[in-house]
This record gives sequence, C-alpha cells and structure tokens, in this order.
Amino acid sequence: MTDMAKRIAAVCVIYVLTAFAWMFLAGSVEDRTGDARGRLEGKVASSWGSAQEQSAPRAWGKSEASAQRLPLESSKIDVSLDLEHRQKGLLWYSTYQVGFAGSYVFRNTSDVPQRVEFTFDLPAANAVYDDLQYTIDGQQVATVNNKTSVSGVANVDPGKTATLAVGYRSRGLDNWRYYFGEEAAQVRDFTMNMRTNFADIDFPESTLSPTQKRKAGSGWELQWYYKNLISKFQIGMTMPEKPQPGPLAGVISRFAPVSLLFFFFLLTIITTIRKIELHPINYFFLAAAFFSFHLLLAYLADHISIHIAFAICSAVSILLVVTYLRLVVGIRFAAIEAGGAQLVYLVLFSYAFFFKGFTGLAVTIGAILSLFVAMQLTGRIKWGEIAEPGVPSIM
Repeated sequence: MTDMAKRIAAVCVIYVLTAFAWMFLAGSVEDRTGDARGRLEGKVASSWGSAQEQSAPRAWGKSEASAQRLPLESSKIDVSLDLEHRQKGLLWYSTYQVGFAGSYVFRNTSDVPQRVEFTFDLPAANAVYDDLQYTIDGQQVATVNNKTSVSGVANVDPGKTATLAVGYRSRGLDNWRYYFGEEAAQVRDFTMNMRTNFADIDFPESTLSPTQKRKAGSGWELQWYYKNLISKFQIGMTMPEKPQPGPLAGVISRFAPVSLLFFFFLLTIITTIRKIELHPINYFFLAAAFFSFHLLLAYLADHISIHIAFAICSAVSILLVVTYLRLVVGIRFAAIEAGGAQLVYLVLFSYAFFFKGFTGLAVTIGAILSLFVAMQLTGRIKWGEIAEPGVPSIM
C-alpha cells in the first residue's frame, strides 16, 4: 500500500469516528429534548393553559308537557388571538391570549312558554377565565359555574327569541378551535371575526378557511360568514412555532457527517492542486473543530437565542480551523480556501435546517455546485500518476 493510500485510509477512519461521535451527540440531544418535553409540557399547560376548543352553546326548554332543544338561529362572534412564545429549556411553546365575545340568538319554536336553560361550555377545564360575561337579553341572570360550563335560566315566550351574550379573556397553548356542534351540524346566519397579532397564520386539518381576510398591522383580520351551512368541519387556528433549539440542534448534528464529507472532499482537491501535504493528524484536528460547533450549539442553545448561539458556534469553529491551518500551511490557505469551504459546508449547510421545506433543496443545490467546481478543478489531473511517488502532474 502506498503512502497516499495509507493516509486516505487514516482520514477515512477519522471521518467514521467523528460521524459516530455526531450520532451519539444527536441521540443525547434528542433524549434531553424528549425528557424536557415530558416534564415541562404539563407544567406549561398548568401554568398557562392548554389548547382551547370552544363550542357553540346549547339551549333546552322545558314546559309542563315536554322538553325540547331550541334551535340556534344566529351567531355573531369576535375572537382575538395574541401570540406570545415562551421558552422552557430546549423547547419553545406557542402560548397565546384569547379574547372571546359571542352573541347567540335562540328561538322558542313551540306554541307554549318555555323555561330555557342556556349552557355555554368552556373551552378548557384547566384554564383561567377573566372578565367572564354572561347575559340573556341584556340582563344578568343567576348562573351555575363549574369547571366545564356556565349555565343560566330564562323564560322565553312562544315564537319569541332570546339572545345569549358571553365573553371572557383566557390563555391557551398551540392551537384554538371553534366547534359548531354535532358532526355535520347545520349552522345559520354565522359570522366570526378573528384578529391575530401574527402574520404566519395556519389552519389545522379538517377546518374551514376564512371567507374574507385582510392584513392588519403585524397580523390579520379574518372573517367566516355562512348564511346556511351544513358541514362536519370546524374553525381553527394553529399558532406559529419558533425554531425549536433542541430538535434543531439534534437534526443538525445528525446530518453533520455530510457537511464534513463535503469539506474533506474539497480540501483534498485543493491540496492536491496546490501541492500541499496534510497529515491525517491535521485532518483529525479539523474534524474536532467541526465537532466543536455542534457540541457547543447543543448546550449553548439552552441559555440564549438559537440564532445568537448559532453565530457564536460558527465563529468559534471557523476560528479554530483558520488559526490552526495558519500554523500548518499559511494564512492565505487557512483564511481563503479552508475558511471559505468551512463557511459553505458547515455554516450555510447547517443554517439550511432553519428553513422547513427547503433544507433538502438547499443541500442538493450545494452538492451539485460542489460537484461542478470539483470537476472543473480536477479535469486536467492525471489521476494515474497520483499513486506514484512524486508530485501529481496537472496538464
């Protein structure tokens, strides 16, 4: 085996060992994230509130002869959702404040007076409801409150309507939904106006898109209007998420061997062309400098913004590589060739994971461009002479 073959084999061993270290680090970060999620999610929900699912109220009338459910003829609803992200350990939680106000019109379709019980279900059992309003035809009534609902009673004459007005301020987590009622419920004269303080709106599966929307400040004003709707779908809003430091650091570490492979590949091409000899020990220290980026990111992201942590880790890793190769080869090669390659294959490659849906495309484009550059740089190299003693010739 030639000296070059031995060195290539040694570099491959260094690469494989570093890849195993990255897999261990990624598994460690994911375990920490999973443990934190299990421990903290319940605490966040108990202190801030869980996902809220508001449903339409119900009205049951009782007379001397019978009992019947009064039909809901009209619903006028105003909802405001104010997002406020909160961080616990390696995770960000999408918490929000909700302001709800609804006016519901029920009709007594019977020919006798009804004593009607109006029941309004609260959207979450373990939540705080501030400034709770509950009136029937504009009048305060005695209410029965429990963890799941508020109810009151009023008399409704035959053929007449009664208007239930309810409102509150509360807090929730991740998403907010509104249920019309039973599956495939019929909804008459329904209007919901929703205001958000965030622009990245998203609607959960099996929910209705707004019939109108317009940009308002930093968020949106949305409206759902239906004259006579029959649908099993509901209305919902999913809160936008911040990049999660834990899962993001884990996935960046898991794909780090790809970035190191690109870096070693380009570095080998450049050193071959520039007639620079790097020992496997040099490659070992370069791999360690790459690994330091992911190791520092995994633990620094606990304490500061993921973007600031990413910038610090990038600067530290590049500084290690440039200052080291400055001593081995020289400042020009260290700063331009090696530093530039590290900026592309470590920093930009890793930052692509911040953009959901575009990571694979960005990595693919980077790989194709790298292949193009390598093919152009090596097209005139006589590879058959590289295995022979001496310096490879380039035509």
